[in-house]
Amino acid sequence: MSETETYHFCGVGGSGMLPLAAIVRASGARVSGSDRALDAGRLAAKFDYLRSLGIALFPQDGSGLAEGATLVTSAAVEDSITDVVRARELGLAHLTRPQLLARLLNAAATSVAVGGTSGKSTVTGMIGWMLDAMGKRPTVMNGAVMKNFVSDDAPFASALVGDPDLFVSEVDESDGSIALYRPTVAVLGNVSLDHHSLEDLRSLFGAFLARSRRAAVNLDDPEVRAIAEALPAAHVVGFGFDSPGAALRGRDLRLEPDSLRFTLSSGDESHAVALPLPGRHNAMNALAALAAIHALGLPLGEAAAALGRFAGLKRRLETVGAAGGVTVIDDFGHNPDKIAATLATLTARPGRLLLMFQPHGYGPLAKMGEELAATFVGGLRADDRLYLPDPVYQGGTVDRSRGSDWLAARVPGAVHLPDRTAIGEALIAEARPGDTIAILGARDDTLSEFAAALVTRLGQA
Repeated sequence: MSETETYHFCGVGGSGMLPLAAIVRASGARVSGSDRALDAGRLAAKFDYLRSLGIALFPQDGSGLAEGATLVTSAAVEDSITDVVRARELGLAHLTRPQLLARLLNAAATSVAVGGTSGKSTVTGMIGWMLDAMGKRPTVMNGAVMKNFVSDDAPFASALVGDPDLFVSEVDESDGSIALYRPTVAVLGNVSLDHHSLEDLRSLFGAFLARSRRAAVNLDDPEVRAIAEALPAAHVVGFGFDSPGAALRGRDLRLEPDSLRFTLSSGDESHAVALPLPGRHNAMNALAALAAIHALGLPLGEAAAALGRFAGLKRRLETVGAAGGVTVIDDFGHNPDKIAATLATLTARPGRLLLMFQPHGYGPLAKMGEELAATFVGGLRADDRLYLPDPVYQGGTVDRSRGSDWLAARVPGAVHLPDRTAIGEALIAEARPGDTIAILGARDDTLSEFAAALVTRLGQA
């Protein structure tokens, strides 16, 4: 890209849009953006950061669009938005976020694309960190802030700008756009019900792996293993803890409240892996990231040593703070797999779990509501508490007949309180020393602010 190109990002503050805008701006192109949160006066720090990158911000009223620009939209932007209408009037080129991302990833000499139902952002962050620590200067496109790269100048480090010919990104199957990517290495960590039927997911992920030069796949996951069996053996780098056919094996896994350890074996090699993150799911994420490094032909020992300094991601089992003997966790869990992993990790800790889960939309509740209910029923203990506010709703014509009240009725003891403020009051009143409060949900950056406010309130109690 060059300074002769201009891109306008509609929805520039979104978790997938902000890092892409940052990468495009760093490439030399002119970038502007708009966002409904900006118009509403929310999340000021995020938009100040975008301005610091040289990205001009405009109201979402079409005023930021000019002749010759390319409009880039996120999945949350409807065709009726004024920016989109104005772009059509001007006859501007229009790309979706994944279409632009695919152009960058496919143009790179070496690329890693990370797919799967859960863990994509964490695995992407791990791969990016290991490559950077090994002196490879990757460009990394992530959907979450990578703590290792946060600084005063980059508080929202969900992108790392390096060599455009070494490109690492998570890729999404929810809108079918995973079909756009042709990576050097494709990583597939797990496959379970989320945005599509399992039959559709098998087709999408199978084609994704087939388009890559090498596929790093989790052989412990039965769906992934079945998909991988259709590929030539030389195409596959299998990993797992339990699968004897895996090229990369994890063994002697030891889980601690805030960390984990295991031994990595590959052929005649053996390396100790120590990760300052909790949970078996993070051990599997680490194996996935190491398998990608191996598929790139890079040394595993150096990578494993670097992984020990991986600080994790924002909103991935992130401890926001503690006060009055109560710990507050902020987490991105929103589908059954992610929530199950979070519950397994947090219920292994002593003390009760007080949970607020905000569904990330009415559509997802309609799609996976039964599975979500079963996850909470199976994952919560008798003394734990679950509070449910209304789902995220950003307008549109989605069917809202199945809401959080429906979910609460299917989880014994769950409480539906439409307003988050009321849930905050209930959590403060309920919490006692030794408890953990966890805030779960996606598509709403204000959840982190809500979690931080709870820590403040607990300190005042």
